Amino acid sequence: MSPRSASVNEAMRQRSRDRLLQATVELVEERGYEATTLADITRRAGSARGLVSYYYSGKRALVQSAVHRLMNRELAAALDAEPPAEDGEEVLARAIDAILGLTVTHTKLMRTHMSLILADEGFIRCPEQQRLAALLRESVARWGAQSPEEEYPLLRALLMGATVALLLPGAPMPVARLRAELFQRYGLDWWAGSPPGPQEHRPEAARLGPGGEPAREPARGEHRDRGERDDHDGG
Repeated sequence: MSPRSASVNEAMRQRSRDRLLQATVELVEERGYEATTLADITRRAGSARGLVSYYYSGKRALVQSAVHRLMNRELAAALDAEPPAEDGEEVLARAIDAILGLTVTHTKLMRTHMSLILADEGFIRCPEQQRLAALLRESVARWGAQSPEEEYPLLRALLMGATVALLLPGAPMPVARLRAELFQRYGLDWWAGSPPGPQEHRPEAARLGPGGEPAREPARGEHRDRGERDDHDGG
């Protein structure tokens, strides 16, 4: 029997990682972080316990990678959804809506994720996080950012802030209000992406221009010049 090729071996390893990451998402959502053990995860994934230590430094790293995988897959699906995005504003709107929507539908998981990255051990960079970063960087580039490398960290920070506001126990902010603020910051049409509700529920912030003046409804396909927005918003 001939040995497996390197590509076959890599595909098998990737499937093993995917099963571990999917099992992690499921169990943390069902039981919470503290009640989920590595043994539980490997049992759910049908994998050997040694695979976790082979791929990840521990449960914290595994959970962060699992959440980043979920985020980059949800984001990729939103960006590739039919009908195709007609312009960069639609791309960025879809990206924002994907992350906000994920926070609403996976509250326990995202609350765990935020608590882990804000702990002393901090943010862990991994391949799944790098894929997420690449998708967000591409989104701001297609939107028309003059410097995507500088705009991406700002978008990430704004999305993290909105995520915390959505997850705040006992005092969460409405997703529509947070979305309106983000869309206003980037000059996006409220109806781009996946609006959360009918027009009568649109927050006042979504009806105002960047300077607080009433915003007219743009014709479809009409865009403000990026340079004008940057100058108006102070760069």
